[in-house]
Amino acid sequence: MTTASSDPLRIVFLGTPAFAVPSLEALLASRHTVCGVITQPDRPRGRGQQVSDAPVKALAVARGLPVLQPDRLKAPEVAATLRDWNVDLGVVAAYGKLIPEDILRLPRFGMINVHASLLPKYRGASPVHRAVMDGERETGVTIMRVEKMLDAGAMLGKAIRPIGPDDTSDVVERDLAQLGAPLLLEVIEQLAAGTATDELQDFMICSYAPRLTKAEGLVDWSLPASYVHNRVRGLYPWPHAYSYLDGSRLILLKTHLEAEVTEAAPGTIVDVSRGSISVATGHGERIAIDRVQPEGRRPMETREFLAGHRVQPGARFTGP
Repeated sequence: MTTASSDPLRIVFLGTPAFAVPSLEALLASRHTVCGVITQPDRPRGRGQQVSDAPVKALAVARGLPVLQPDRLKAPEVAATLRDWNVDLGVVAAYGKLIPEDILRLPRFGMINVHASLLPKYRGASPVHRAVMDGERETGVTIMRVEKMLDAGAMLGKAIRPIGPDDTSDVVERDLAQLGAPLLLEVIEQLAAGTATDELQDFMICSYAPRLTKAEGLVDWSLPASYVHNRVRGLYPWPHAYSYLDGSRLILLKTHLEAEVTEAAPGTIVDVSRGSISVATGHGERIAIDRVQPEGRRPMETREFLAGHRVQPGARFTGP
């Protein structure tokens, strides 16, 4: 940790979901001052679609911080408010919208972002999910300068987290949120002291992590078992991997790889045990389904699903 050797900074925090909460908590516990929070407008959430505060707003309200929720950052009141707050630095963590250049220029130290990947890999909206879906063995957090081009700014610090073979994206993202908070404070102290070192990104090896869509969840059983397994855990807890059995949509919540091989066509159920359903995939491989969610029902262990559904070897998972 860099030793403080300068005046505390006045910081505006831009963030919305749970990923951003540890970073805001770290700032609130630091020697620096959080002048206010900018977060996205309230929206319906959950199965009941009730309007409720997002995690960052809930924390800000609980701590008595000024909160701004503009529909557009280009709205005149945003720049006016930042001037009134007299901010030195902007900190962004999963805010969810691009920041206009005029807003980026207002703080004297500019703005920095807590990004959940090892840049320049996985720029974009879904870096954690894409890393898990791609079978990456490690990921991390990068603190970078915010520029007009998406996630292309100079890097100021990194922290690495291995990805286990059965890790789901929610667990990885939770850990990255905790990993990013102390790294953020370290970088802020370096900025304040004038000792920060900018590392430019290599544009030749950058990759993009686009926003997830529900359509991506449909399982292609012709892929190798590891690909299917990575999709199941990468799309958890949303939008989920899924397939169709007897014409009904079945969400796949948890799977594991099997060592046995098979000559059955991909998507064919090759074995039904007490606790799992084994399915043929591409390359003659097999994958076992351990936890599911039938259409319109709650999540359940495969054991419970099988107690209420007659599933036999030879049946096949299909498309819609």
